[in-house]
Amino acid sequence: MAAIARLTTAVNGDVLADDEEKDEIEIQGLGQDEAGKKKKRKKKKKKGVGQELSLDEELTDLKANGDLSSKCQDSPSHRKTNPAVQPAEDEGIADDELDDEGAKDGEAAQSKKKKKKKKKASSGDNPGTYVINEMNSNMKAVKKQTNPPTIPITDQYPDGEYPFGDIQLHAVPKGASNDQTAKNRMTSEEKKAIDQTYVDIYNDFRQAAEAHRQVRKYVQGFIKPGLKMIDICEQLEAASRACINENGLKAGLAFPTGCSLNHCAAHYTPNAGDETVLAYDDVCKIDFGTHINGRIIDCAFTVAFNPKYDNLLAAVKAATYTGIKEAGIDVRLCELGEAIQETMESYEVDLDGKTYQVKPIRNLSGHSIGPYQIHAGKTVPICKGGEADKMEENEFYAIETFGSTGKGYIHDDMECSHYMKNFDAGHIPLRIARSKQLLNVINKNFSTLAFCRRWLDRLGESKYLMALKNLCDAGIVDSYPPLCDIKGCYTAQYEHTILLRPTCKEIVSKGQDY
Repeated sequence: MAAIARLTTAVNGDVLADDEEKDEIEIQGLGQDEAGKKKKRKKKKKKGVGQELSLDEELTDLKANGDLSSKCQDSPSHRKTNPAVQPAEDEGIADDELDDEGAKDGEAAQSKKKKKKKKKASSGDNPGTYVINEMNSNMKAVKKQTNPPTIPITDQYPDGEYPFGDIQLHAVPKGASNDQTAKNRMTSEEKKAIDQTYVDIYNDFRQAAEAHRQVRKYVQGFIKPGLKMIDICEQLEAASRACINENGLKAGLAFPTGCSLNHCAAHYTPNAGDETVLAYDDVCKIDFGTHINGRIIDCAFTVAFNPKYDNLLAAVKAATYTGIKEAGIDVRLCELGEAIQETMESYEVDLDGKTYQVKPIRNLSGHSIGPYQIHAGKTVPICKGGEADKMEENEFYAIETFGSTGKGYIHDDMECSHYMKNFDAGHIPLRIARSKQLLNVINKNFSTLAFCRRWLDRLGESKYLMALKNLCDAGIVDSYPPLCDIKGCYTAQYEHTILLRPTCKEIVSKGQDY
């Protein structure tokens, strides 16, 4: 393994001269091919003298040497069954280097330099300069998913090892003297040992994330204007249940499918009898979650068919990736909010001859995630201000941003569909028998995960609205009505779940779509 370290080598000029002389003597006694190799190694060594590598260069260097994947592995079984694989791009360069060994011709060396430059230029194509974990290229599903999805993720990956998310170094906190701490986490034996103790938790997240990726790929393929919102939600949820292999509270849906339209930013899902139809000019936020053993994947994207909304979607997506890039252990939450706002407000969108600056919705935010707890206490602001608390090791976050062409401030509106049992509610005596019975249903099927009225209907419950209101009045269950900006405006949302592992940051829900 190549160590990640700041390269600061001070070399005395006399000693260097002696070493050069010694090397020349050695080279004279070697064959032409061997001499060429030695000279090449010598040049590389000289190039490193007195230089320092930036954070991005460290990542590129690790990736090129095949060390990044091995440093981010967190289980012995993963190292055994999924060895790190060099990308095709790197393999080509390695072959070129072998062909050039011992070459005297200057043109070959110049050609090689050009190829290296081309590789470096392509390393930052993804937002946030993500480094894809190369182990996933060897991790193939045993069974191909159907359309619509019917094959559980566990059947596709029978060995119980699921694809990694994107791996990134932790961001450097503002005011830090250097970025050495973030680099050292990748090589620290102590941090790698702590990583090992959380293998099962990370694997639960990855299983839920893979189910999410496959379901949203299916949804992106069938969603179109003219479909009823309730049909879209029920098709999506049926696919999710099949992929996650729903099993009581051990595996299932983490919260109701949000499909908020236009000025409604969040928490809308149709109740029974809702005949709303998706239109060509609508902006629809698809927000759904999966979980394994309470480890929740909270991930969302926006669908718009009319290209006039492209800049709105681009602004929010870029802001979300900015938040992800700035996240890391010991980073203050308010620092993310400032960076997110700056990114989002740099975009404008032209709608019907009028130009709007894209505004972050300042009273919505990302949040930390706990076991069976979608909002675990910490909030990630999407504008300046907010909490000065620090992100900590082995915390899990939903980084989500909302952009609006309206006021950038939401309020409760429309009929409520989302509910969730209060995570901190203790035993509260109930006098109404129907309320007790409904609470038993909620505890058995949802516990402290969010649910909606459609899901109660699916369980065969009826005439439960008064009992549900009683549970809300008693403080046992909380209601979450739709959140809306001013009518006539448009809102967009993008969201990913990230794991702040001791060694690195894993964007576990990221896929090829976003």
